[in-house]
Amino acid sequence: MRRLLAVLAVAAAALLLTPAPAGAHPLGNFTVNHFHALRLLPDRIEDAAVIDEAEIPTLQQRGEVDRSGDGVADARELADHARRTCAALAGDLRLEVDGHPLAWQVDGSTFEYRPGAANLPTARTECRLSAAADLHGAATVRFTDAHRTDRIGWHEITATGAGVGLQDPPVPATSVSDALRSYPDDLLASPLDQRAVTLRTTADGTAHGAAAAAAVAEAGPVTRALAGLSNRLNTLTGADHLTPLAGLLAIALALVLGAGHALLPGHGKTVIAAYIAGRRGSYRDAFTVGATVTATHTGGVLVLGLLLTVATSVAGEAVLGWLGLLSGLVIAAVGAALLRSAMNRPAAAAVAPVLATVGAHGHDHAGHHQNHHEHGSHDHHRPMGRRGLVGLGVAGGLVPSPSALIVLLSAIALGRTWFGVLLVVAYGVGMAAVLTATGLLLVHVHDRLAHRIDTISGRAATLTPRITAVLVLLVGLVLVIRAAPPLM
Repeated sequence: MRRLLAVLAVAAAALLLTPAPAGAHPLGNFTVNHFHALRLLPDRIEDAAVIDEAEIPTLQQRGEVDRSGDGVADARELADHARRTCAALAGDLRLEVDGHPLAWQVDGSTFEYRPGAANLPTARTECRLSAAADLHGAATVRFTDAHRTDRIGWHEITATGAGVGLQDPPVPATSVSDALRSYPDDLLASPLDQRAVTLRTTADGTAHGAAAAAAVAEAGPVTRALAGLSNRLNTLTGADHLTPLAGLLAIALALVLGAGHALLPGHGKTVIAAYIAGRRGSYRDAFTVGATVTATHTGGVLVLGLLLTVATSVAGEAVLGWLGLLSGLVIAAVGAALLRSAMNRPAAAAVAPVLATVGAHGHDHAGHHQNHHEHGSHDHHRPMGRRGLVGLGVAGGLVPSPSALIVLLSAIALGRTWFGVLLVVAYGVGMAAVLTATGLLLVHVHDRLAHRIDTISGRAATLTPRITAVLVLLVGLVLVIRAAPPLM
């Protein structure tokens, strides 16, 4: 047994510590990224445009590329798709010189697939565009990218002059991403969003002022660690041959990544679970939240994976945005209910658990108050209403993890649907484990301090449930505010 464990440990270390090949798309598996290198000449304007599509939009458009439906995109189909894409791009780019619109023409186009996460490809389209223009004197050039505005992603513009001088150009002359080949190493930072630029040419043809520089942040150690684990999982999932050891390691990585997903900023899951399960809840409440989060997250990934597979026009990031908005609304609604209950609670009953009223009926409220007067300090150990627990558990698992989604789609593409579903379940279990552990810990701390809580002054006992209810309400409102703008 010792020798077997030693062999397994060495094998695991070899797989986990060996540098992984290219993993998930750096900007996310849903992104469609744009780059425009504008070059201004005396008689024309040129644009070396690039569209870089991550794994999921590439998977969705496979039928548009493979028009024959034989499962293989040949050279003719790739060239035809490149021409169609560049023609559509040229029609969506707006170009004006001194207020007069100009028309783009396509001078060249290419399209290719590149290796992506978990054996899924990404797509890269390059378009060479030009528009006739008179830039021999001072002029104002306005450029706007209105192509596929429904998709999120990196949008970058550079500008240079050849025989034309630029006056304080607001965009850099060189690409910070090497024309979408090497993105900045910060998965949590907001990507560049340069969709329009106004350039002013000089009358004497000489440049004045320095070009603007793009500021780029670097990823923190936690982000880099999770990205490395995600890349390793993608490598295991997309391998041509799945060994039992590799399968077990993939499940273990999915558990770790699910736990990391629960801890990432912006979700509010841990805060909600800590409040629900620890503030006035029981051990059973903690497990209820964990089970609900697991079921919701797993079901959400499976449904979204099916939707993206059969509906090519659906923008996955938009679906995630609406789910994030719904999650925030649910949390805010529960917080509002808690606050209303706390504000209506008389001081004598302030130490009763305000969470017990969430989702309960009117006669239950009366019964709880009566029970408090009869049993005194033991009242605060009552479990909260099941509807409130389940509602917040659903909110915590409502937004699927893109990492879980990509391994599911990869497994389906390789004919291992069962393995993909198993990994999705592992993601949900890992996420729920963090929430449940947090709840159990706080329940334990609460029980140890119960004798002190029972001696809290009336005023403090009145303010505490109100403050905690306001915190839940604020978490929900913050999630709504963060999810709403991209959907507008």
